[in-house]
Amino acid sequence: MNQTSDLINTRNGLEMTELASQEAVAHPPLKTAVGYWFKLGWISFGGPAGQIALLHEELVTRQHWISEKRFLHALNYCMILPGPEAQQLATYTGWLLHGRLGGILAGALFILPSLFILMGLAWIYMVFGQTLVLAGIFAGIKPAVTVIVLQAAWRLGTRVLKQAVLWGVAAIAFVSAFMNVPFPLVILLAALTGWWLGRAGYLSASGSGHGAGKQSGQVRAALIDDHTAVPEHALLKMRSIIGVLLMGMTLWALPIGAMVAIFGLNDPLVLMSWFFTKAALLTFGGAYAVLPYVYQGVVNHYQWLTPTQMIDGLALGETTPGPLIMVVTFVAFVAGYQHLMLGEGQALAAGILAACLTTWFTFLPSFVFILAGAPLVERTRQMPRLTAPLTGISAAVVGFIVNLALFFAIHVLWTQNTLPTSLEMLWRDFNGSALAIMALAAVLLFWRNWGVMRVLLVCGTIGLGLSWV
Repeated sequence: MNQTSDLINTRNGLEMTELASQEAVAHPPLKTAVGYWFKLGWISFGGPAGQIALLHEELVTRQHWISEKRFLHALNYCMILPGPEAQQLATYTGWLLHGRLGGILAGALFILPSLFILMGLAWIYMVFGQTLVLAGIFAGIKPAVTVIVLQAAWRLGTRVLKQAVLWGVAAIAFVSAFMNVPFPLVILLAALTGWWLGRAGYLSASGSGHGAGKQSGQVRAALIDDHTAVPEHALLKMRSIIGVLLMGMTLWALPIGAMVAIFGLNDPLVLMSWFFTKAALLTFGGAYAVLPYVYQGVVNHYQWLTPTQMIDGLALGETTPGPLIMVVTFVAFVAGYQHLMLGEGQALAAGILAACLTTWFTFLPSFVFILAGAPLVERTRQMPRLTAPLTGISAAVVGFIVNLALFFAIHVLWTQNTLPTSLEMLWRDFNGSALAIMALAAVLLFWRNWGVMRVLLVCGTIGLGLSWV
């Protein structure tokens, strides 16, 4: 009996040893990693949550390039930064694997496919936007986009608005958006309110997370495991950090300075570059949070786009891979194209230049934040809980997103694109088919848990069919 037991124990020990000594995860060469990031750029649909889930599935579960804790450690840092978290997370991982070059390539390849796709779609939109086919597709997609924005507010609200006082912050932000209070001012006041509420003991500490931290089912150790030493290139060096910051400022100042010298200080391209630089530094809470600010500037202040074009741009952004904030590429292309920012006969060139400049100034801060800040994060290896000011900002973001959903709903449900001022207008201008599509999208998203792309495909098909009828 003892011999049998010994045999079993020996066999189990051998199996455990074999499992532990499974072939080690080989460090991927830069070429292999570049191929992966390139593929990811074409399939990263589903918004921030979907993209982070995709990164987790590939990097943690399949490739074993990074462990669960290291993945969440990087994600927590990206969450407190302005800018698209998924793109920053890809940059962080690329940097951890292959240094600055790896980070730059990972982040760039995450957005380049979307840049080319959106410029192509924007050109088609400007040239053929009034055709029956595209008009019908948009008639189906825009009601669905309204529900998608509302779903984003609901998801964030369920994580953030856990106390009555935070509901109040969200409500104030909602009203402030209606009164056209500047977005940066509201964000600042929300942060100060959160800080005061935290000091007064009205806020309970809450952890951070995107839902990516589920059990990954890892069997073998990751290449960059929980206890893997910080790579040489990732060591904290103040000279290196200062160099990144100076390089980032140079890469921002050179294009701006060249355009001011060529076109003048008040040229639309210069104003657009400065505007989207500010937008890039205010994208706390994701793309939905900064879209009201973009709308205030692009539609109300500069009048580069119409409200309808802004909604159409978001609809296209939802149907393409890459970060949702890439909708600014569409916005810039349409603005440059239709306002002939390079003069007569240069509409296409103006659209392409405006789109590329906007993309550059929107994402440059994200690269700087990661390449300069990641060494410090790797050294500390511990992230604090969400602070009270960030909690206040998150609550305000919920209010802004709900306001954005209502804005879209008004422009989708009433043909005059404004709230009806009489009972006659309430029924005369009401779009019943749009309401039916919104109801269907709500059922599919909230109750059936369909993905965004699937819902947009169904609603776009319905819109196309109704246009022919």
